[in-house]
Amino acid sequence: MSEAPLHRTALYDLHLELGAKMVPFAGYDMPVQYPLGVLKEHLHTREKAGLFDVSHMGQLKLKGPNAAKALETLVPVDLLSLTEGQQRYAFFTNEEGGILDDLMVTHAGDHLFVVVNAGCKEQDIAHMQKHLAGQCEIEILGDHALLALQGPLAAEALAKLSPDTDFKSWVFMTARTLTLAGVPCFVTRSGYSGEDGFEISVPNAKAIELAKLLLAQPEVAAIGLGARDSLRLEAGLCLYGHDLDTTTTPVEGSLTWAIQKVRRAGGEREGGFPGAARILQQLADGPARKRVGLLGQERTPVREGAEIVNAAGDVVGKVTSGGFGPTLGGVLALAYVDTAVSAVGTELFALVRGKQVPMQVAKTPFVPQRYYRG
Repeated sequence: MSEAPLHRTALYDLHLELGAKMVPFAGYDMPVQYPLGVLKEHLHTREKAGLFDVSHMGQLKLKGPNAAKALETLVPVDLLSLTEGQQRYAFFTNEEGGILDDLMVTHAGDHLFVVVNAGCKEQDIAHMQKHLAGQCEIEILGDHALLALQGPLAAEALAKLSPDTDFKSWVFMTARTLTLAGVPCFVTRSGYSGEDGFEISVPNAKAIELAKLLLAQPEVAAIGLGARDSLRLEAGLCLYGHDLDTTTTPVEGSLTWAIQKVRRAGGEREGGFPGAARILQQLADGPARKRVGLLGQERTPVREGAEIVNAAGDVVGKVTSGGFGPTLGGVLALAYVDTAVSAVGTELFALVRGKQVPMQVAKTPFVPQRYYRG
């Protein structure tokens, strides 16, 4: 049986023009790297500014006066307190407290702007349509691309296209509408690299034009999925389907910071989301395992799926993401380990081809995040 043809984003032709190496990803034909190469793309984003095509992700509008209240029934996050222009990280949970997907929610005035992961967007849309029907209107923005401009010079590059915007007053996790390439674009100051940056929702018809205007700036380079992965790993950020899935709860995933007090035990809107009993129980008593950062003590690469053992050789966990951090200059990983061995500084080992590779539990992010907070 032949596989379904890959989808293409509005920037597909530009990727080819720029010499990208294309690979299948979440049902799309996506650029994994450009001629610059993954290592240099990673370092360029850390030092200057990188432009990513993330149009494969799902963009939606939830409309109606009860949209935030309705969406709160599906996530353990405070959405009712969002003020216009404010963005918040959230996650859909199932009845067992597992994570169905993580997402970004922004109060965009007369609607909520929601961005979900590419690999989950069809199930996420179906999930919302099933549970939110009659409470709010769900509009799928299939005619919009999404560009991510990331790096310490991202604001400088974007300011050239929007000179009247006060970028100093615009802080991390907030949003504005900017006119770019002659059209209104919805822009959040956020991203997935650990750097300052922006995610730009732009009509498909203007996506290539806007991308070319940004790439014309000397500080901006096109960046592929390869560097996007190493950047997010250094920043200690989860990748759904790897570090988070339906078998992991937000507490196990070390995401308790994203569950506001109002949704916890004793809060004004305690529970009321799928899996609340298990999640609130873990918040109170602690989980049996948790996600941690691991730093390699030698140069042997440690990849997803590697088992983690203690000094006695007992299996105490498993790596969910791993690789080499170009900025860090060493091996790093995210893993789930027994809570008893999760303290920072604990010495553990990854099994790589039968060899015990020394690792140490470390604080994340591995590389300091540089979000702009004013």
